[in-house]
Amino acid sequence: MQNDKMTHMRELVDKLNEASNTYYNGQNEIMSDHEWDAAFDELKHLEEEMGTILPDSPTANVSADSIAGEKEEHEFAALSLAKTKKTTDLLKWSEGKPIWISWKLDGLTLVVTYDKGKLSKVVTRGNGHIGTNITHLAPAIAGILPTITDKGHVVIRGEAIISYSDFNVFNMETGEEYANPRNLASGSLTLKNIETLKERHLHWIPFTLVYSDEPFNSWGAQMDYLTKLGFKTVEHEAINVPNIENIDATIENWTHKLNSFDYPVDGLVICFDDIAYATTGSVTGHHATRGGYAFKWQDESAKTELEYIEWSCAASTISPVAVFKPVELEGTTVKRASLCNISECERLGIGGKGTKISVIKANKIIPKVIEVLQTEGKLSIPTECPVCKSPTEVVVSSSSETKTLHCTNPNCAAKELKKFVRFVSKEGVNIDGLSEQTLQKFINLGWINQYADIFHLHEHANDLKIMEGFGDKSVLNLLRAIDKAKIVEAKNLLFSLSIPLVGQDVCSRLLSAYPFNELIMKARLATDSAEFSNIAGIGPEKSASFIAWIQAEENIKRLDNLLVELKITQPVVKEIGTRCNGLTFVVTGDVHHYKNRNELKAYIESQGGKVTGSVSKSTNYLINNDVNSTSEKNKKARQFEIPIISENEFVEKFT
Repeated sequence: MQNDKMTHMRELVDKLNEASNTYYNGQNEIMSDHEWDAAFDELKHLEEEMGTILPDSPTANVSADSIAGEKEEHEFAALSLAKTKKTTDLLKWSEGKPIWISWKLDGLTLVVTYDKGKLSKVVTRGNGHIGTNITHLAPAIAGILPTITDKGHVVIRGEAIISYSDFNVFNMETGEEYANPRNLASGSLTLKNIETLKERHLHWIPFTLVYSDEPFNSWGAQMDYLTKLGFKTVEHEAINVPNIENIDATIENWTHKLNSFDYPVDGLVICFDDIAYATTGSVTGHHATRGGYAFKWQDESAKTELEYIEWSCAASTISPVAVFKPVELEGTTVKRASLCNISECERLGIGGKGTKISVIKANKIIPKVIEVLQTEGKLSIPTECPVCKSPTEVVVSSSSETKTLHCTNPNCAAKELKKFVRFVSKEGVNIDGLSEQTLQKFINLGWINQYADIFHLHEHANDLKIMEGFGDKSVLNLLRAIDKAKIVEAKNLLFSLSIPLVGQDVCSRLLSAYPFNELIMKARLATDSAEFSNIAGIGPEKSASFIAWIQAEENIKRLDNLLVELKITQPVVKEIGTRCNGLTFVVTGDVHHYKNRNELKAYIESQGGKVTGSVSKSTNYLINNDVNSTSEKNKKARQFEIPIISENEFVEKFT
């Protein structure tokens, strides 16, 4: 019996270490979080029972990334946190002293160091003692400031993460099918190309100030100081006198926030406000006993039966979705869960109708199949696309060996989902209530193949009313929004078409030269690709791209079908000049000279200038009537040495 238990311990250690390696290094996920936690708890119980811990056990070692590059020892060890699923454990740990609660962000920990006000290095957590120096990637990671006002030695620990929104866009546009945002974030830090990494939209969010020359006695004061330096820190909340009632209430409140939080989390963290007291704890294994405590939600599971697999098209992939007999989880009825890809179906052992499965809502949000209890029948992989009926093919990723299903038709409507999203956006024709998920559903049903089809959704009103997530009122609101969008401003319509290189600024410039109908006709008849290159800010490349799109036979048909549905308006541009020619502005705060910021923006554009929403190195002026404010835009402008001018100063210089 003892030998059997030791053998099982060895199996658990090997299984957990293999899963950690794939999880922390951007590879294909081989074990869900739920499975990992269950195996870890089982191993810990066995170790306590046997009175021994294997040398490579994950209970005694920090899971490490193995990102290639120059290794560097941490100045301050990045130890992991002890974990619990019981609020009573949190209360006991707090000892009645003031504590803080924050998100346990699910990304990759990076330690960022500043010296003399400048970024000096960025190092991955590694095994907690030695990490990989990735300072060269810092310009591609949002949130890592190149300079700060503190001229001393500053060490900050934070999490590099990717939002669910950016993760979903990446998977749809590339077909890579990473298992989760954490997986994509860690895989992204192996990239060498800065521009490619920028496209992944990594954000670094500080969660603690490890060291500074400034003395601090309070963790809360440390976080306030990081905010003052210009960092966007992890959300946090104080509990000054912990008791079971306010700990439970606070955690319940944070649990509700999960529904609208766009970043992945795998729990909450509590820490002492008293920094001196926190450092008095001992180090047990790879935990500092008073360094912090992690709370993880107890996943509620339910057993059910598979009804069928729905194959859902998005961008280049066709993904399996389990549809099962409804079950109650976390206070809601659940009957669908994404299975990600073919590899995940094979790993779980998904079969056909009647297959017994166990499901959870991971972190209280995402429905997930965690186990197949009994397989019935066989998984059937479609040989034709559900949307366009073209042949499908199974593709195996060279980097992760993940199997995904793809449509072979390059013109399949499902592959243009992002274009439909842009079409209905506020910057496009502005159809409120038509989300990306709803568009995907309509495309899969065959209701939408081209832009004009959106204005015929009235024909499906009866089907819509009985569809999950819809009702009489929501259908009425959607159809009213579609009718309202039939009157559209020319600039918005042109932008909504997703013409390569034709963004909002280019649209404004083209339409400042010609009315919409004349612009389209002139482009269709153009024999010179540089026809519009003489318009300020256009140039030969953008002109050629615009003309090529307008003259493409498929686009001519689609645009003509669309124009039948619309009434196009176009404001008359009163003044065209060059006072702002070639300059980029950012406008923030209230304006007084102009009616509103849109009027100021319109003037700048009429004078050959450009207005963007955020400050960057390419910005020439930040217009803010509160020139001395400490807003994020003002801080960034000062970092890049960009002039901050008031509205009156703008009027003096450019009118």
